[in-house]
Amino acid sequence: MLNEKRIILMTKMASYEANEGKKNVTIGSYFRSDYIGWQVLKSIISATIAFVVVFGMYIFYDFEIFMADIYKMDLLEFAKHILKMYLWTIGGYAVIAYVVYTIRYSRAVRSLKVYYMNLRRLADMYKQ
Repeated sequence: MLNEKRIILMTKMASYEANEGKKNVTIGSYFRSDYIGWQVLKSIISATIAFVVVFGMYIFYDFEIFMADIYKMDLLEFAKHILKMYLWTIGGYAVIAYVVYTIRYSRAVRSLKVYYMNLRRLADMYKQ
């Protein structure tokens, strides 16, 4: 005999598994600190690459003027300024990435708890 509640629950769970369940299971397989740390590290590497590309574009935009002024400027002060800009960029990006991935992790874990609760409910329905 077909149980209508069981079929509805199984359909709901299959839909979850097919859509966001795959992503949430991979996120849930990590410890919180490992997942967030890894994602922040990847974000910092991406931000570093983006900073280097933007800085290179900035230098090559007026390369002739830059080369003419290079003998007039204090290179150590210029390097300190670029380093400060880099640290501000990376720091801000890391904080934003930390917040975003903390929220993603907590949502995934919460969603997985509901999924596992539904699995237990389905197992209880089969026992009856």
